[in-house]
Amino acid sequence: MHYGQSAVPKPTVFIVDNDSSMRTSLAWLMESADLATETFETAEEFLERYTPDQPGCLVLDLRLPGMSGVALQEELRKRGIALPIIMISGFADVDTAVRALKRGALDFIEKPFPDAVLLERVHEALLLDEHRRRDWAARERVAARLARLTARERAVFDQVVLGKANKVVAIEFGISEKTVEAHRARVMHKLGASSLAELVRMDLQAHTFSREPAFAGSLGDRAVA
Repeated sequence: MHYGQSAVPKPTVFIVDNDSSMRTSLAWLMESADLATETFETAEEFLERYTPDQPGCLVLDLRLPGMSGVALQEELRKRGIALPIIMISGFADVDTAVRALKRGALDFIEKPFPDAVLLERVHEALLLDEHRRRDWAARERVAARLARLTARERAVFDQVVLGKANKVVAIEFGISEKTVEAHRARVMHKLGASSLAELVRMDLQAHTFSREPAFAGSLGDRAVA
């Protein structure tokens, strides 16, 4: 898993653009805002050097030699890497821009663009990345706690979060109500929960966790429907 690391590195703005002057200009802009940067000439170079435990965002040129920006975006999706992407391009290509947004890019900005616009989007992307990593770490902790339950305790947990009374669970499992109460108490203790509401929240987190690959999912709340 890519979340839940004890020592989280500083968020970095990863810049992929084959134009050396543009890479330098973008790096200077980010550094002027006290943001760490790493620059890459090609998508392939980025894939070789990037590891999913590195927080940050990606400023990605649409047109690149070799693997294009959209192709890199798709490759990251396939790998379950949900690094927020800000796509940039010097060419007005509406169809490609729409496709990038539908596939999860946070935004698409056409060159030349005001520095303030890009910086605003970058800060937004970094905040999004931070929130998602925090959420994923919380889900991992819940999954680890649930893994400590016995098969019977997990079965009781699954019924309790559906709102079933102990008496109903006892009848369905063919055990005494006191046995169900004992299982429920151990579940509460192992999960560190003090209420049914907490158990339900953990169940929701666990189901979300099981459906998502590491740091994956749709990347842009701005994505086109």
